[in-house]
Amino acid sequence: MTAGLHALDATALLAAYGSGELSPVEVMQAVLDQASRREGELHALCAVDAETALAAARESEVRWRAGAALALDGVPVTLKENIAVPGAGYRLGTAATADDAVADFEAPPAARLREAGAVRWARTTMPDYGMLSSGLSSLYAEPARNPWDVAMTPGGSSAGAAAAAAAGYGPLHLGTDIGGSIRLPAGWCGLVGLKPSHGRVPIKPGYAGRVAGPLARTVADTALMLAVLAQPDARDPTQLPPGFVQRPLDPRGLRIGLLMEAGWGDTVQPEVAAAIMAAARAFEQAGAIVEPLAPFTTREMAEGIDRFWRMRSWLDISALAPERRAKVLPYILDWVAPAAGYDGGTVFRGYSQMQALREAANAACEPFDFVLSPVAPMPAYPAHLASPLHDPARPFEHIAFTLPYNMSEQPALSINAGYTAGGLPIGLQVIGRRFDDAGVLALGALWEQLRPMQRAWPFSAELRG
Repeated sequence: MTAGLHALDATALLAAYGSGELSPVEVMQAVLDQASRREGELHALCAVDAETALAAARESEVRWRAGAALALDGVPVTLKENIAVPGAGYRLGTAATADDAVADFEAPPAARLREAGAVRWARTTMPDYGMLSSGLSSLYAEPARNPWDVAMTPGGSSAGAAAAAAAGYGPLHLGTDIGGSIRLPAGWCGLVGLKPSHGRVPIKPGYAGRVAGPLARTVADTALMLAVLAQPDARDPTQLPPGFVQRPLDPRGLRIGLLMEAGWGDTVQPEVAAAIMAAARAFEQAGAIVEPLAPFTTREMAEGIDRFWRMRSWLDISALAPERRAKVLPYILDWVAPAAGYDGGTVFRGYSQMQALREAANAACEPFDFVLSPVAPMPAYPAHLASPLHDPARPFEHIAFTLPYNMSEQPALSINAGYTAGGLPIGLQVIGRRFDDAGVLALGALWEQLRPMQRAWPFSAELRG
């Protein structure tokens, strides 16, 4: 097992470390080499600390030899740039932050990975303030690119994390999600991405709907990472009690809802619809009962939350010094500008739509064990666009299938359903009842067994498409 070490899954690495077949040091070097080969065209990373990473890998090697290995000992992992690590750059994907801005605390997910022995070797790129579904950013010279087609976006806001995962920069990657920022890039890059139940993974800073979660290439690796991340941390007052336990799932008799129309937003494109319908039929053939689910979200909900988010971002941006404010991505400035004229009633009514969406999503999903839907209505779009429409007046038409579950706090998993005629991945979303993170992972693992054979990962430029 000497070639392609960068491409091995975390479960395989841990087994190989345990048997002595592989060393964390050689694996870490292989991941660094792979990133060096691909980074010139993918722009997935904003910081790499090779020296510290190799030192951590050597410490891990000592623990393995002493029989004292930790849960993720020696497994390479990247952190999204907005996951705080003391002394690390903390510019939130925007040139508007100070050039020397660094974090002065360790975010809970970063702490859990460190405590588990994972090698935190790089930080991944994101758009300004994490408010786009692409990698477009005022901070980086080039946006992150999709390894399946470098003309396209990997999605966002966990843009670099998804690009790194699909290109073989090691097995585990940490993202965040407030409206689809893990699931959208996972879907557009063919990955497994989990937005856990709110509170399952303690997070700081917290915000309504904001979670941290894994991006990986397999459900097993996603579950492995979640088990580490889902440990208590009193700094998050929304933390859930420990209790995440993996389980197998028998599809026979499961009641599954199929949501193909969101109620607002972009129309699902034919290739996407066909892939999701094929997945639903496969579950039905395995013994599940699949029933259509009518749309339950509204334009009023979407626009209310949009207005609230604009005001929140406008307050942050308007507090900047003029010279800093001018460095924010122009698209983001145009998006927040209307908030300057909002009154208190407008903002309050917008905020209230979070609860309206929460109630609607939970009520609609309650009759079902799980719900299936597209992750997004379309496959990946050009990398230089902020969103599929690239229109700050209509910024969220593509998140109608993902946004509800941030507000409802339900777990939602993105997993590859198939490919377009042009070779781009199509994401299937698996939604579970609140707190049933184990269930969505189990249904995802079942889908890995049911789905057609997957294409080779685009670890090299020659394999793209």
